[in-house]
Amino acid sequence: MQEALDQAQGDMEKAIDILRKSGMASAVKKEGRETKEGVIGCGEGKEAIALVEVNSETDFVAQNDKFKKFVQDIALEVAETKPASLDVFLSQKYRKDTSITIDQYRALVIQSLGENIQIKRLQIFPKSAQNSLGIYSHMGGKIVTVVELDGGAGQEAFARDIAMHVAAESPDYLRPEEVPEGVRAREADIARGQVTGKPANIVEKIVEGKLKAFYDQVCLLGQKFVRDNSVSVAELVEKEGKRLGKPLAIRRFIRWKIGE
Repeated sequence: MQEALDQAQGDMEKAIDILRKSGMASAVKKEGRETKEGVIGCGEGKEAIALVEVNSETDFVAQNDKFKKFVQDIALEVAETKPASLDVFLSQKYRKDTSITIDQYRALVIQSLGENIQIKRLQIFPKSAQNSLGIYSHMGGKIVTVVELDGGAGQEAFARDIAMHVAAESPDYLRPEEVPEGVRAREADIARGQVTGKPANIVEKIVEGKLKAFYDQVCLLGQKFVRDNSVSVAELVEKEGKRLGKPLAIRRFIRWKIGE
């Protein structure tokens, strides 16, 4: 900062302009560097919750307080402004300093920390009176999960318990109907190949059983709940709904891991 002030002959606004210009220049030089580390941030606004993955070159920078503040600033900005896409978000003005865009803010952070920094992806979860959102962060933001639960607000703690399960068990789909046909066909073919010397009708029953076991493994609703393996996640949700006297249902979930 002092060097920029000297160049600007003590004029603070000019010094900031100099920093911004040099920041953009240094950012361009670093754009090609690989970014596999980083943090997934969560921001909560009045109308939405947002997830943002921000990548850095090293975990050392990802643990830096300036980097973490940038991630939180960006996540809150997404939650409050609800941009239509990442490209739209990068080009919009930063609300705390409308003289720069989000991408220019990123360039200034690159200049400050000396590494390539990329905003990789974002996702927005609108709030409503009909849903509850549960967020779980693991390993300091290396893995973050969100579960959206239909059935009314106020069930955030329960939704978070399921989000914790998602972080631990890593399901690929919510229910069997969401498994792509190609995946179903491949698993059925593998199952048939494991059965020999049986009548066709018996083979099909065995294949059906193996497919069910596969669905229970990869689909959230069929998995045994990590904190109580006497019930599946579907049974857990049904049980909680009965306790509350209203139907509950998992609308969707996501599981983000840094670098995926």
